[in-house]
Amino acid sequence: MTANQDEYDAMRVALALALRGPTGVNPQVGAVILDASGDILAEGWHRGAGTAHAEIDALSKLAPGAARGMTAVVTLEPCNHSGRTGPCAEALIAAGIGRVVYSVEDPNGVSSGGAERLRDAGIDVVSGVLHREGGLLLKPWLDVQRLGRPHVTVKWAQSIDGRAAASDGTSQWITGSPARADVHRRRALADAIAVGTGTIEADDPSLTARADDGTLLAHQPRPVVIGVRGVSPDAAIRRHPKAPLVYATRDLTAVLADLRERGVQRLFVEGGPTLASAFIAAGLADDVLAYIAPVLLGGGRLALTDIGVDTIGEARRLRVTSVEHLGEDLLIVATPAAPDDEGSDAPDSADPPHPTPEGAR
Repeated sequence: MTANQDEYDAMRVALALALRGPTGVNPQVGAVILDASGDILAEGWHRGAGTAHAEIDALSKLAPGAARGMTAVVTLEPCNHSGRTGPCAEALIAAGIGRVVYSVEDPNGVSSGGAERLRDAGIDVVSGVLHREGGLLLKPWLDVQRLGRPHVTVKWAQSIDGRAAASDGTSQWITGSPARADVHRRRALADAIAVGTGTIEADDPSLTARADDGTLLAHQPRPVVIGVRGVSPDAAIRRHPKAPLVYATRDLTAVLADLRERGVQRLFVEGGPTLASAFIAAGLADDVLAYIAPVLLGGGRLALTDIGVDTIGEARRLRVTSVEHLGEDLLIVATPAAPDDEGSDAPDSADPPHPTPEGAR
């Protein structure tokens, strides 16, 4: 069973709706209800823990009985458990939905099984629609479910010849203001932001997420300091709106375990080359953000140090997911490549066999 063109278009709308929801412990999910002609009857998205799930939000905008025989298009497999809210699979069944199309399967053993429950109720179910796009949207949350630790994004800024600073150690600013604004936007999406004690001593960063005018953004990541050296009581990080977490250790696995216990889902690593390299060497970087400025610095202050690669066969290969111009700078976003990624340009098997128009995303 495959999705039709209207359902692919609706999935793009659902993916855009999902982005309206907050990041955090719960996934960002969007939902669209289609009528028999493929027109949109209702839209919904999840607004955070304890609020209606996307499917329930969309159904709530229809009159009783109006969803009977209609199609629900959802970015994540409808849940099959009762938490703060009831199971979405049961709500779809009760509403009389005749067909459910979703993008990504729920990997959480507690909440998964919704698709099977829907099929048992006689509802047509189609999975994997725009799976690649849905997977990218949900990647941080999916990684947490799969790995049992926070999703880790490692970021650095570098010259085009791979340097993080000039020979005297100065680095402000390698990149321009559009790139720095993008960093602050991404900080605000994270639950926590980490640096090493060396960066605290060298740069005395505040680790806040700020607007162009310097004002604090609404959401601030919790500051995290990792390293065996102490942090001065006068450090700027001590004036952060949220009290910093200081880990006097080099055991990154232990740090991530504690952060998970504290509810951290997304960790943004902004430390210097030592901390960035440590996360990569340990295989703990789920995303890499490299901000590249068209400037040459030379010297030895590389953006990365030793990451455990002694020969080309040990190279840590990445899969580029996006390249973006930010003023004069480039932002390359990449993830660790799976063994079968190298040299593969095959399309997502769940994509439609003919071109589709650009969606809302």
